Amino acid sequence: MTELKKKLTLYGLTMIAIGSSIGSGIFISPSEVVKSIPDPLFALSVWAIGGLIALTGSLTFSELGSMFPGAGGVYIYLKKAYGDKMAFLYGWITLLVINTGALAALSLGFANYLTFFIPLTDGEKVMIAMAVILSLTIINVRGVGLSQMFSNVFTGLKLLALLLIVVLGAFVFGDASRVFHANTSFLPTEHPQAFLTGLIGVLWSFGGWHHASYLSGEAIDAKRTVPKAMIIGVVVVTAIYLTANFAYFSLLNLDEFAASQRVAGDAMNKIFTRGGQMVSLAIMISVFGTIGIYTMSAPRIYYAMAKDKIFFNVLAKVHPKFSTPYIAMGFQAVWACILLMLWGTFTELITYTTFMDIAFMSLAGISLIVLRYKDKTTERPIKVPLYPIVPLIFILISVAFVINTLIVKPQQAIAGVVLLLIGFIAYYYFSRKSKA
Repeated sequence: MTELKKKLTLYGLTMIAIGSSIGSGIFISPSEVVKSIPDPLFALSVWAIGGLIALTGSLTFSELGSMFPGAGGVYIYLKKAYGDKMAFLYGWITLLVINTGALAALSLGFANYLTFFIPLTDGEKVMIAMAVILSLTIINVRGVGLSQMFSNVFTGLKLLALLLIVVLGAFVFGDASRVFHANTSFLPTEHPQAFLTGLIGVLWSFGGWHHASYLSGEAIDAKRTVPKAMIIGVVVVTAIYLTANFAYFSLLNLDEFAASQRVAGDAMNKIFTRGGQMVSLAIMISVFGTIGIYTMSAPRIYYAMAKDKIFFNVLAKVHPKFSTPYIAMGFQAVWACILLMLWGTFTELITYTTFMDIAFMSLAGISLIVLRYKDKTTERPIKVPLYPIVPLIFILISVAFVINTLIVKPQQAIAGVVLLLIGFIAYYYFSRKSKA
């Protein structure tokens, strides 16, 4: 059987970690955060908390990634800690909710921003979104070498665009003193839930740093390069998000910020007549690159599941010429297109996607503690610092977020739970089939 080839370098993996995180979130989500937390410094603190969650998560995953450098990432960690059932459920939810939901939302976001230049009907937006997913899947089927180059180019472009916003907004044209004007009517002690609700948009924006772990099976010296890529990626993304929000606050007052549907565009319009168009182009480039990464990375989970004989066997097939799991990639693309036709708004998609994503990230974090007791023999080239404090920070904040989302956004959360219950039935079906 043709196997996956090891081609990905530390730089390529870092660009994947960064590019998977920086999609549409930083251009859209900040206004949602300000609606929950109408105070510049407290809103920035939520972005810092998001960075803390991602950093403690990447440090936690660095040990797990050094222990199990094979293809599959989180799927492998859950399998080692909890067994086949939990690993299957993660792959199931990633396919039906987390990754395909993100692909649907991102591609629809791309089509929406295209209307800044070309008028489109709702039906045309959906068709364009589907075309983007399918075309990028075809590109990524042709190999990780091409995918790595694709990721590097688009991630570099989006970083340059964000750098432009930061420099012009925070240091040239903006009024930085606005950031330090406290909103005396907002008292954090009276609104503790606001911070957890604000994290929905923040964690959606940070989500993706762990995608580098999915490609461990194709990484050069995976035990060291994958953990480093995740940590470097999170540090870079946190710095970018904090400075970008600082720039937005420097250009917009609180009311303008909260009311904005395209905060980056509205901020840039304060500087240039066509600033909104310019940033919309940057958003389209950013989203396009992120979709490209997602079409490449998550199918490795379905590939790993199929190789373990707990999913459709055909998903384990690797292309004889390009050495990529092309059936798994195609399966994901088709389901994402179905979601585009069935689901509603961008906001609803990111809420239920983030809820299920963080729920499983919490379990993955707990798996490190489980494996410290359960598996003392596997080599750990990298160990999480300040154990168990670092993983506990990641776990406790993540669990609090999940519980809060169940309370404040029950529709989206329950939808994910229902799909999870269906996953239990599917697991027993595949388990019996594999034993037959």
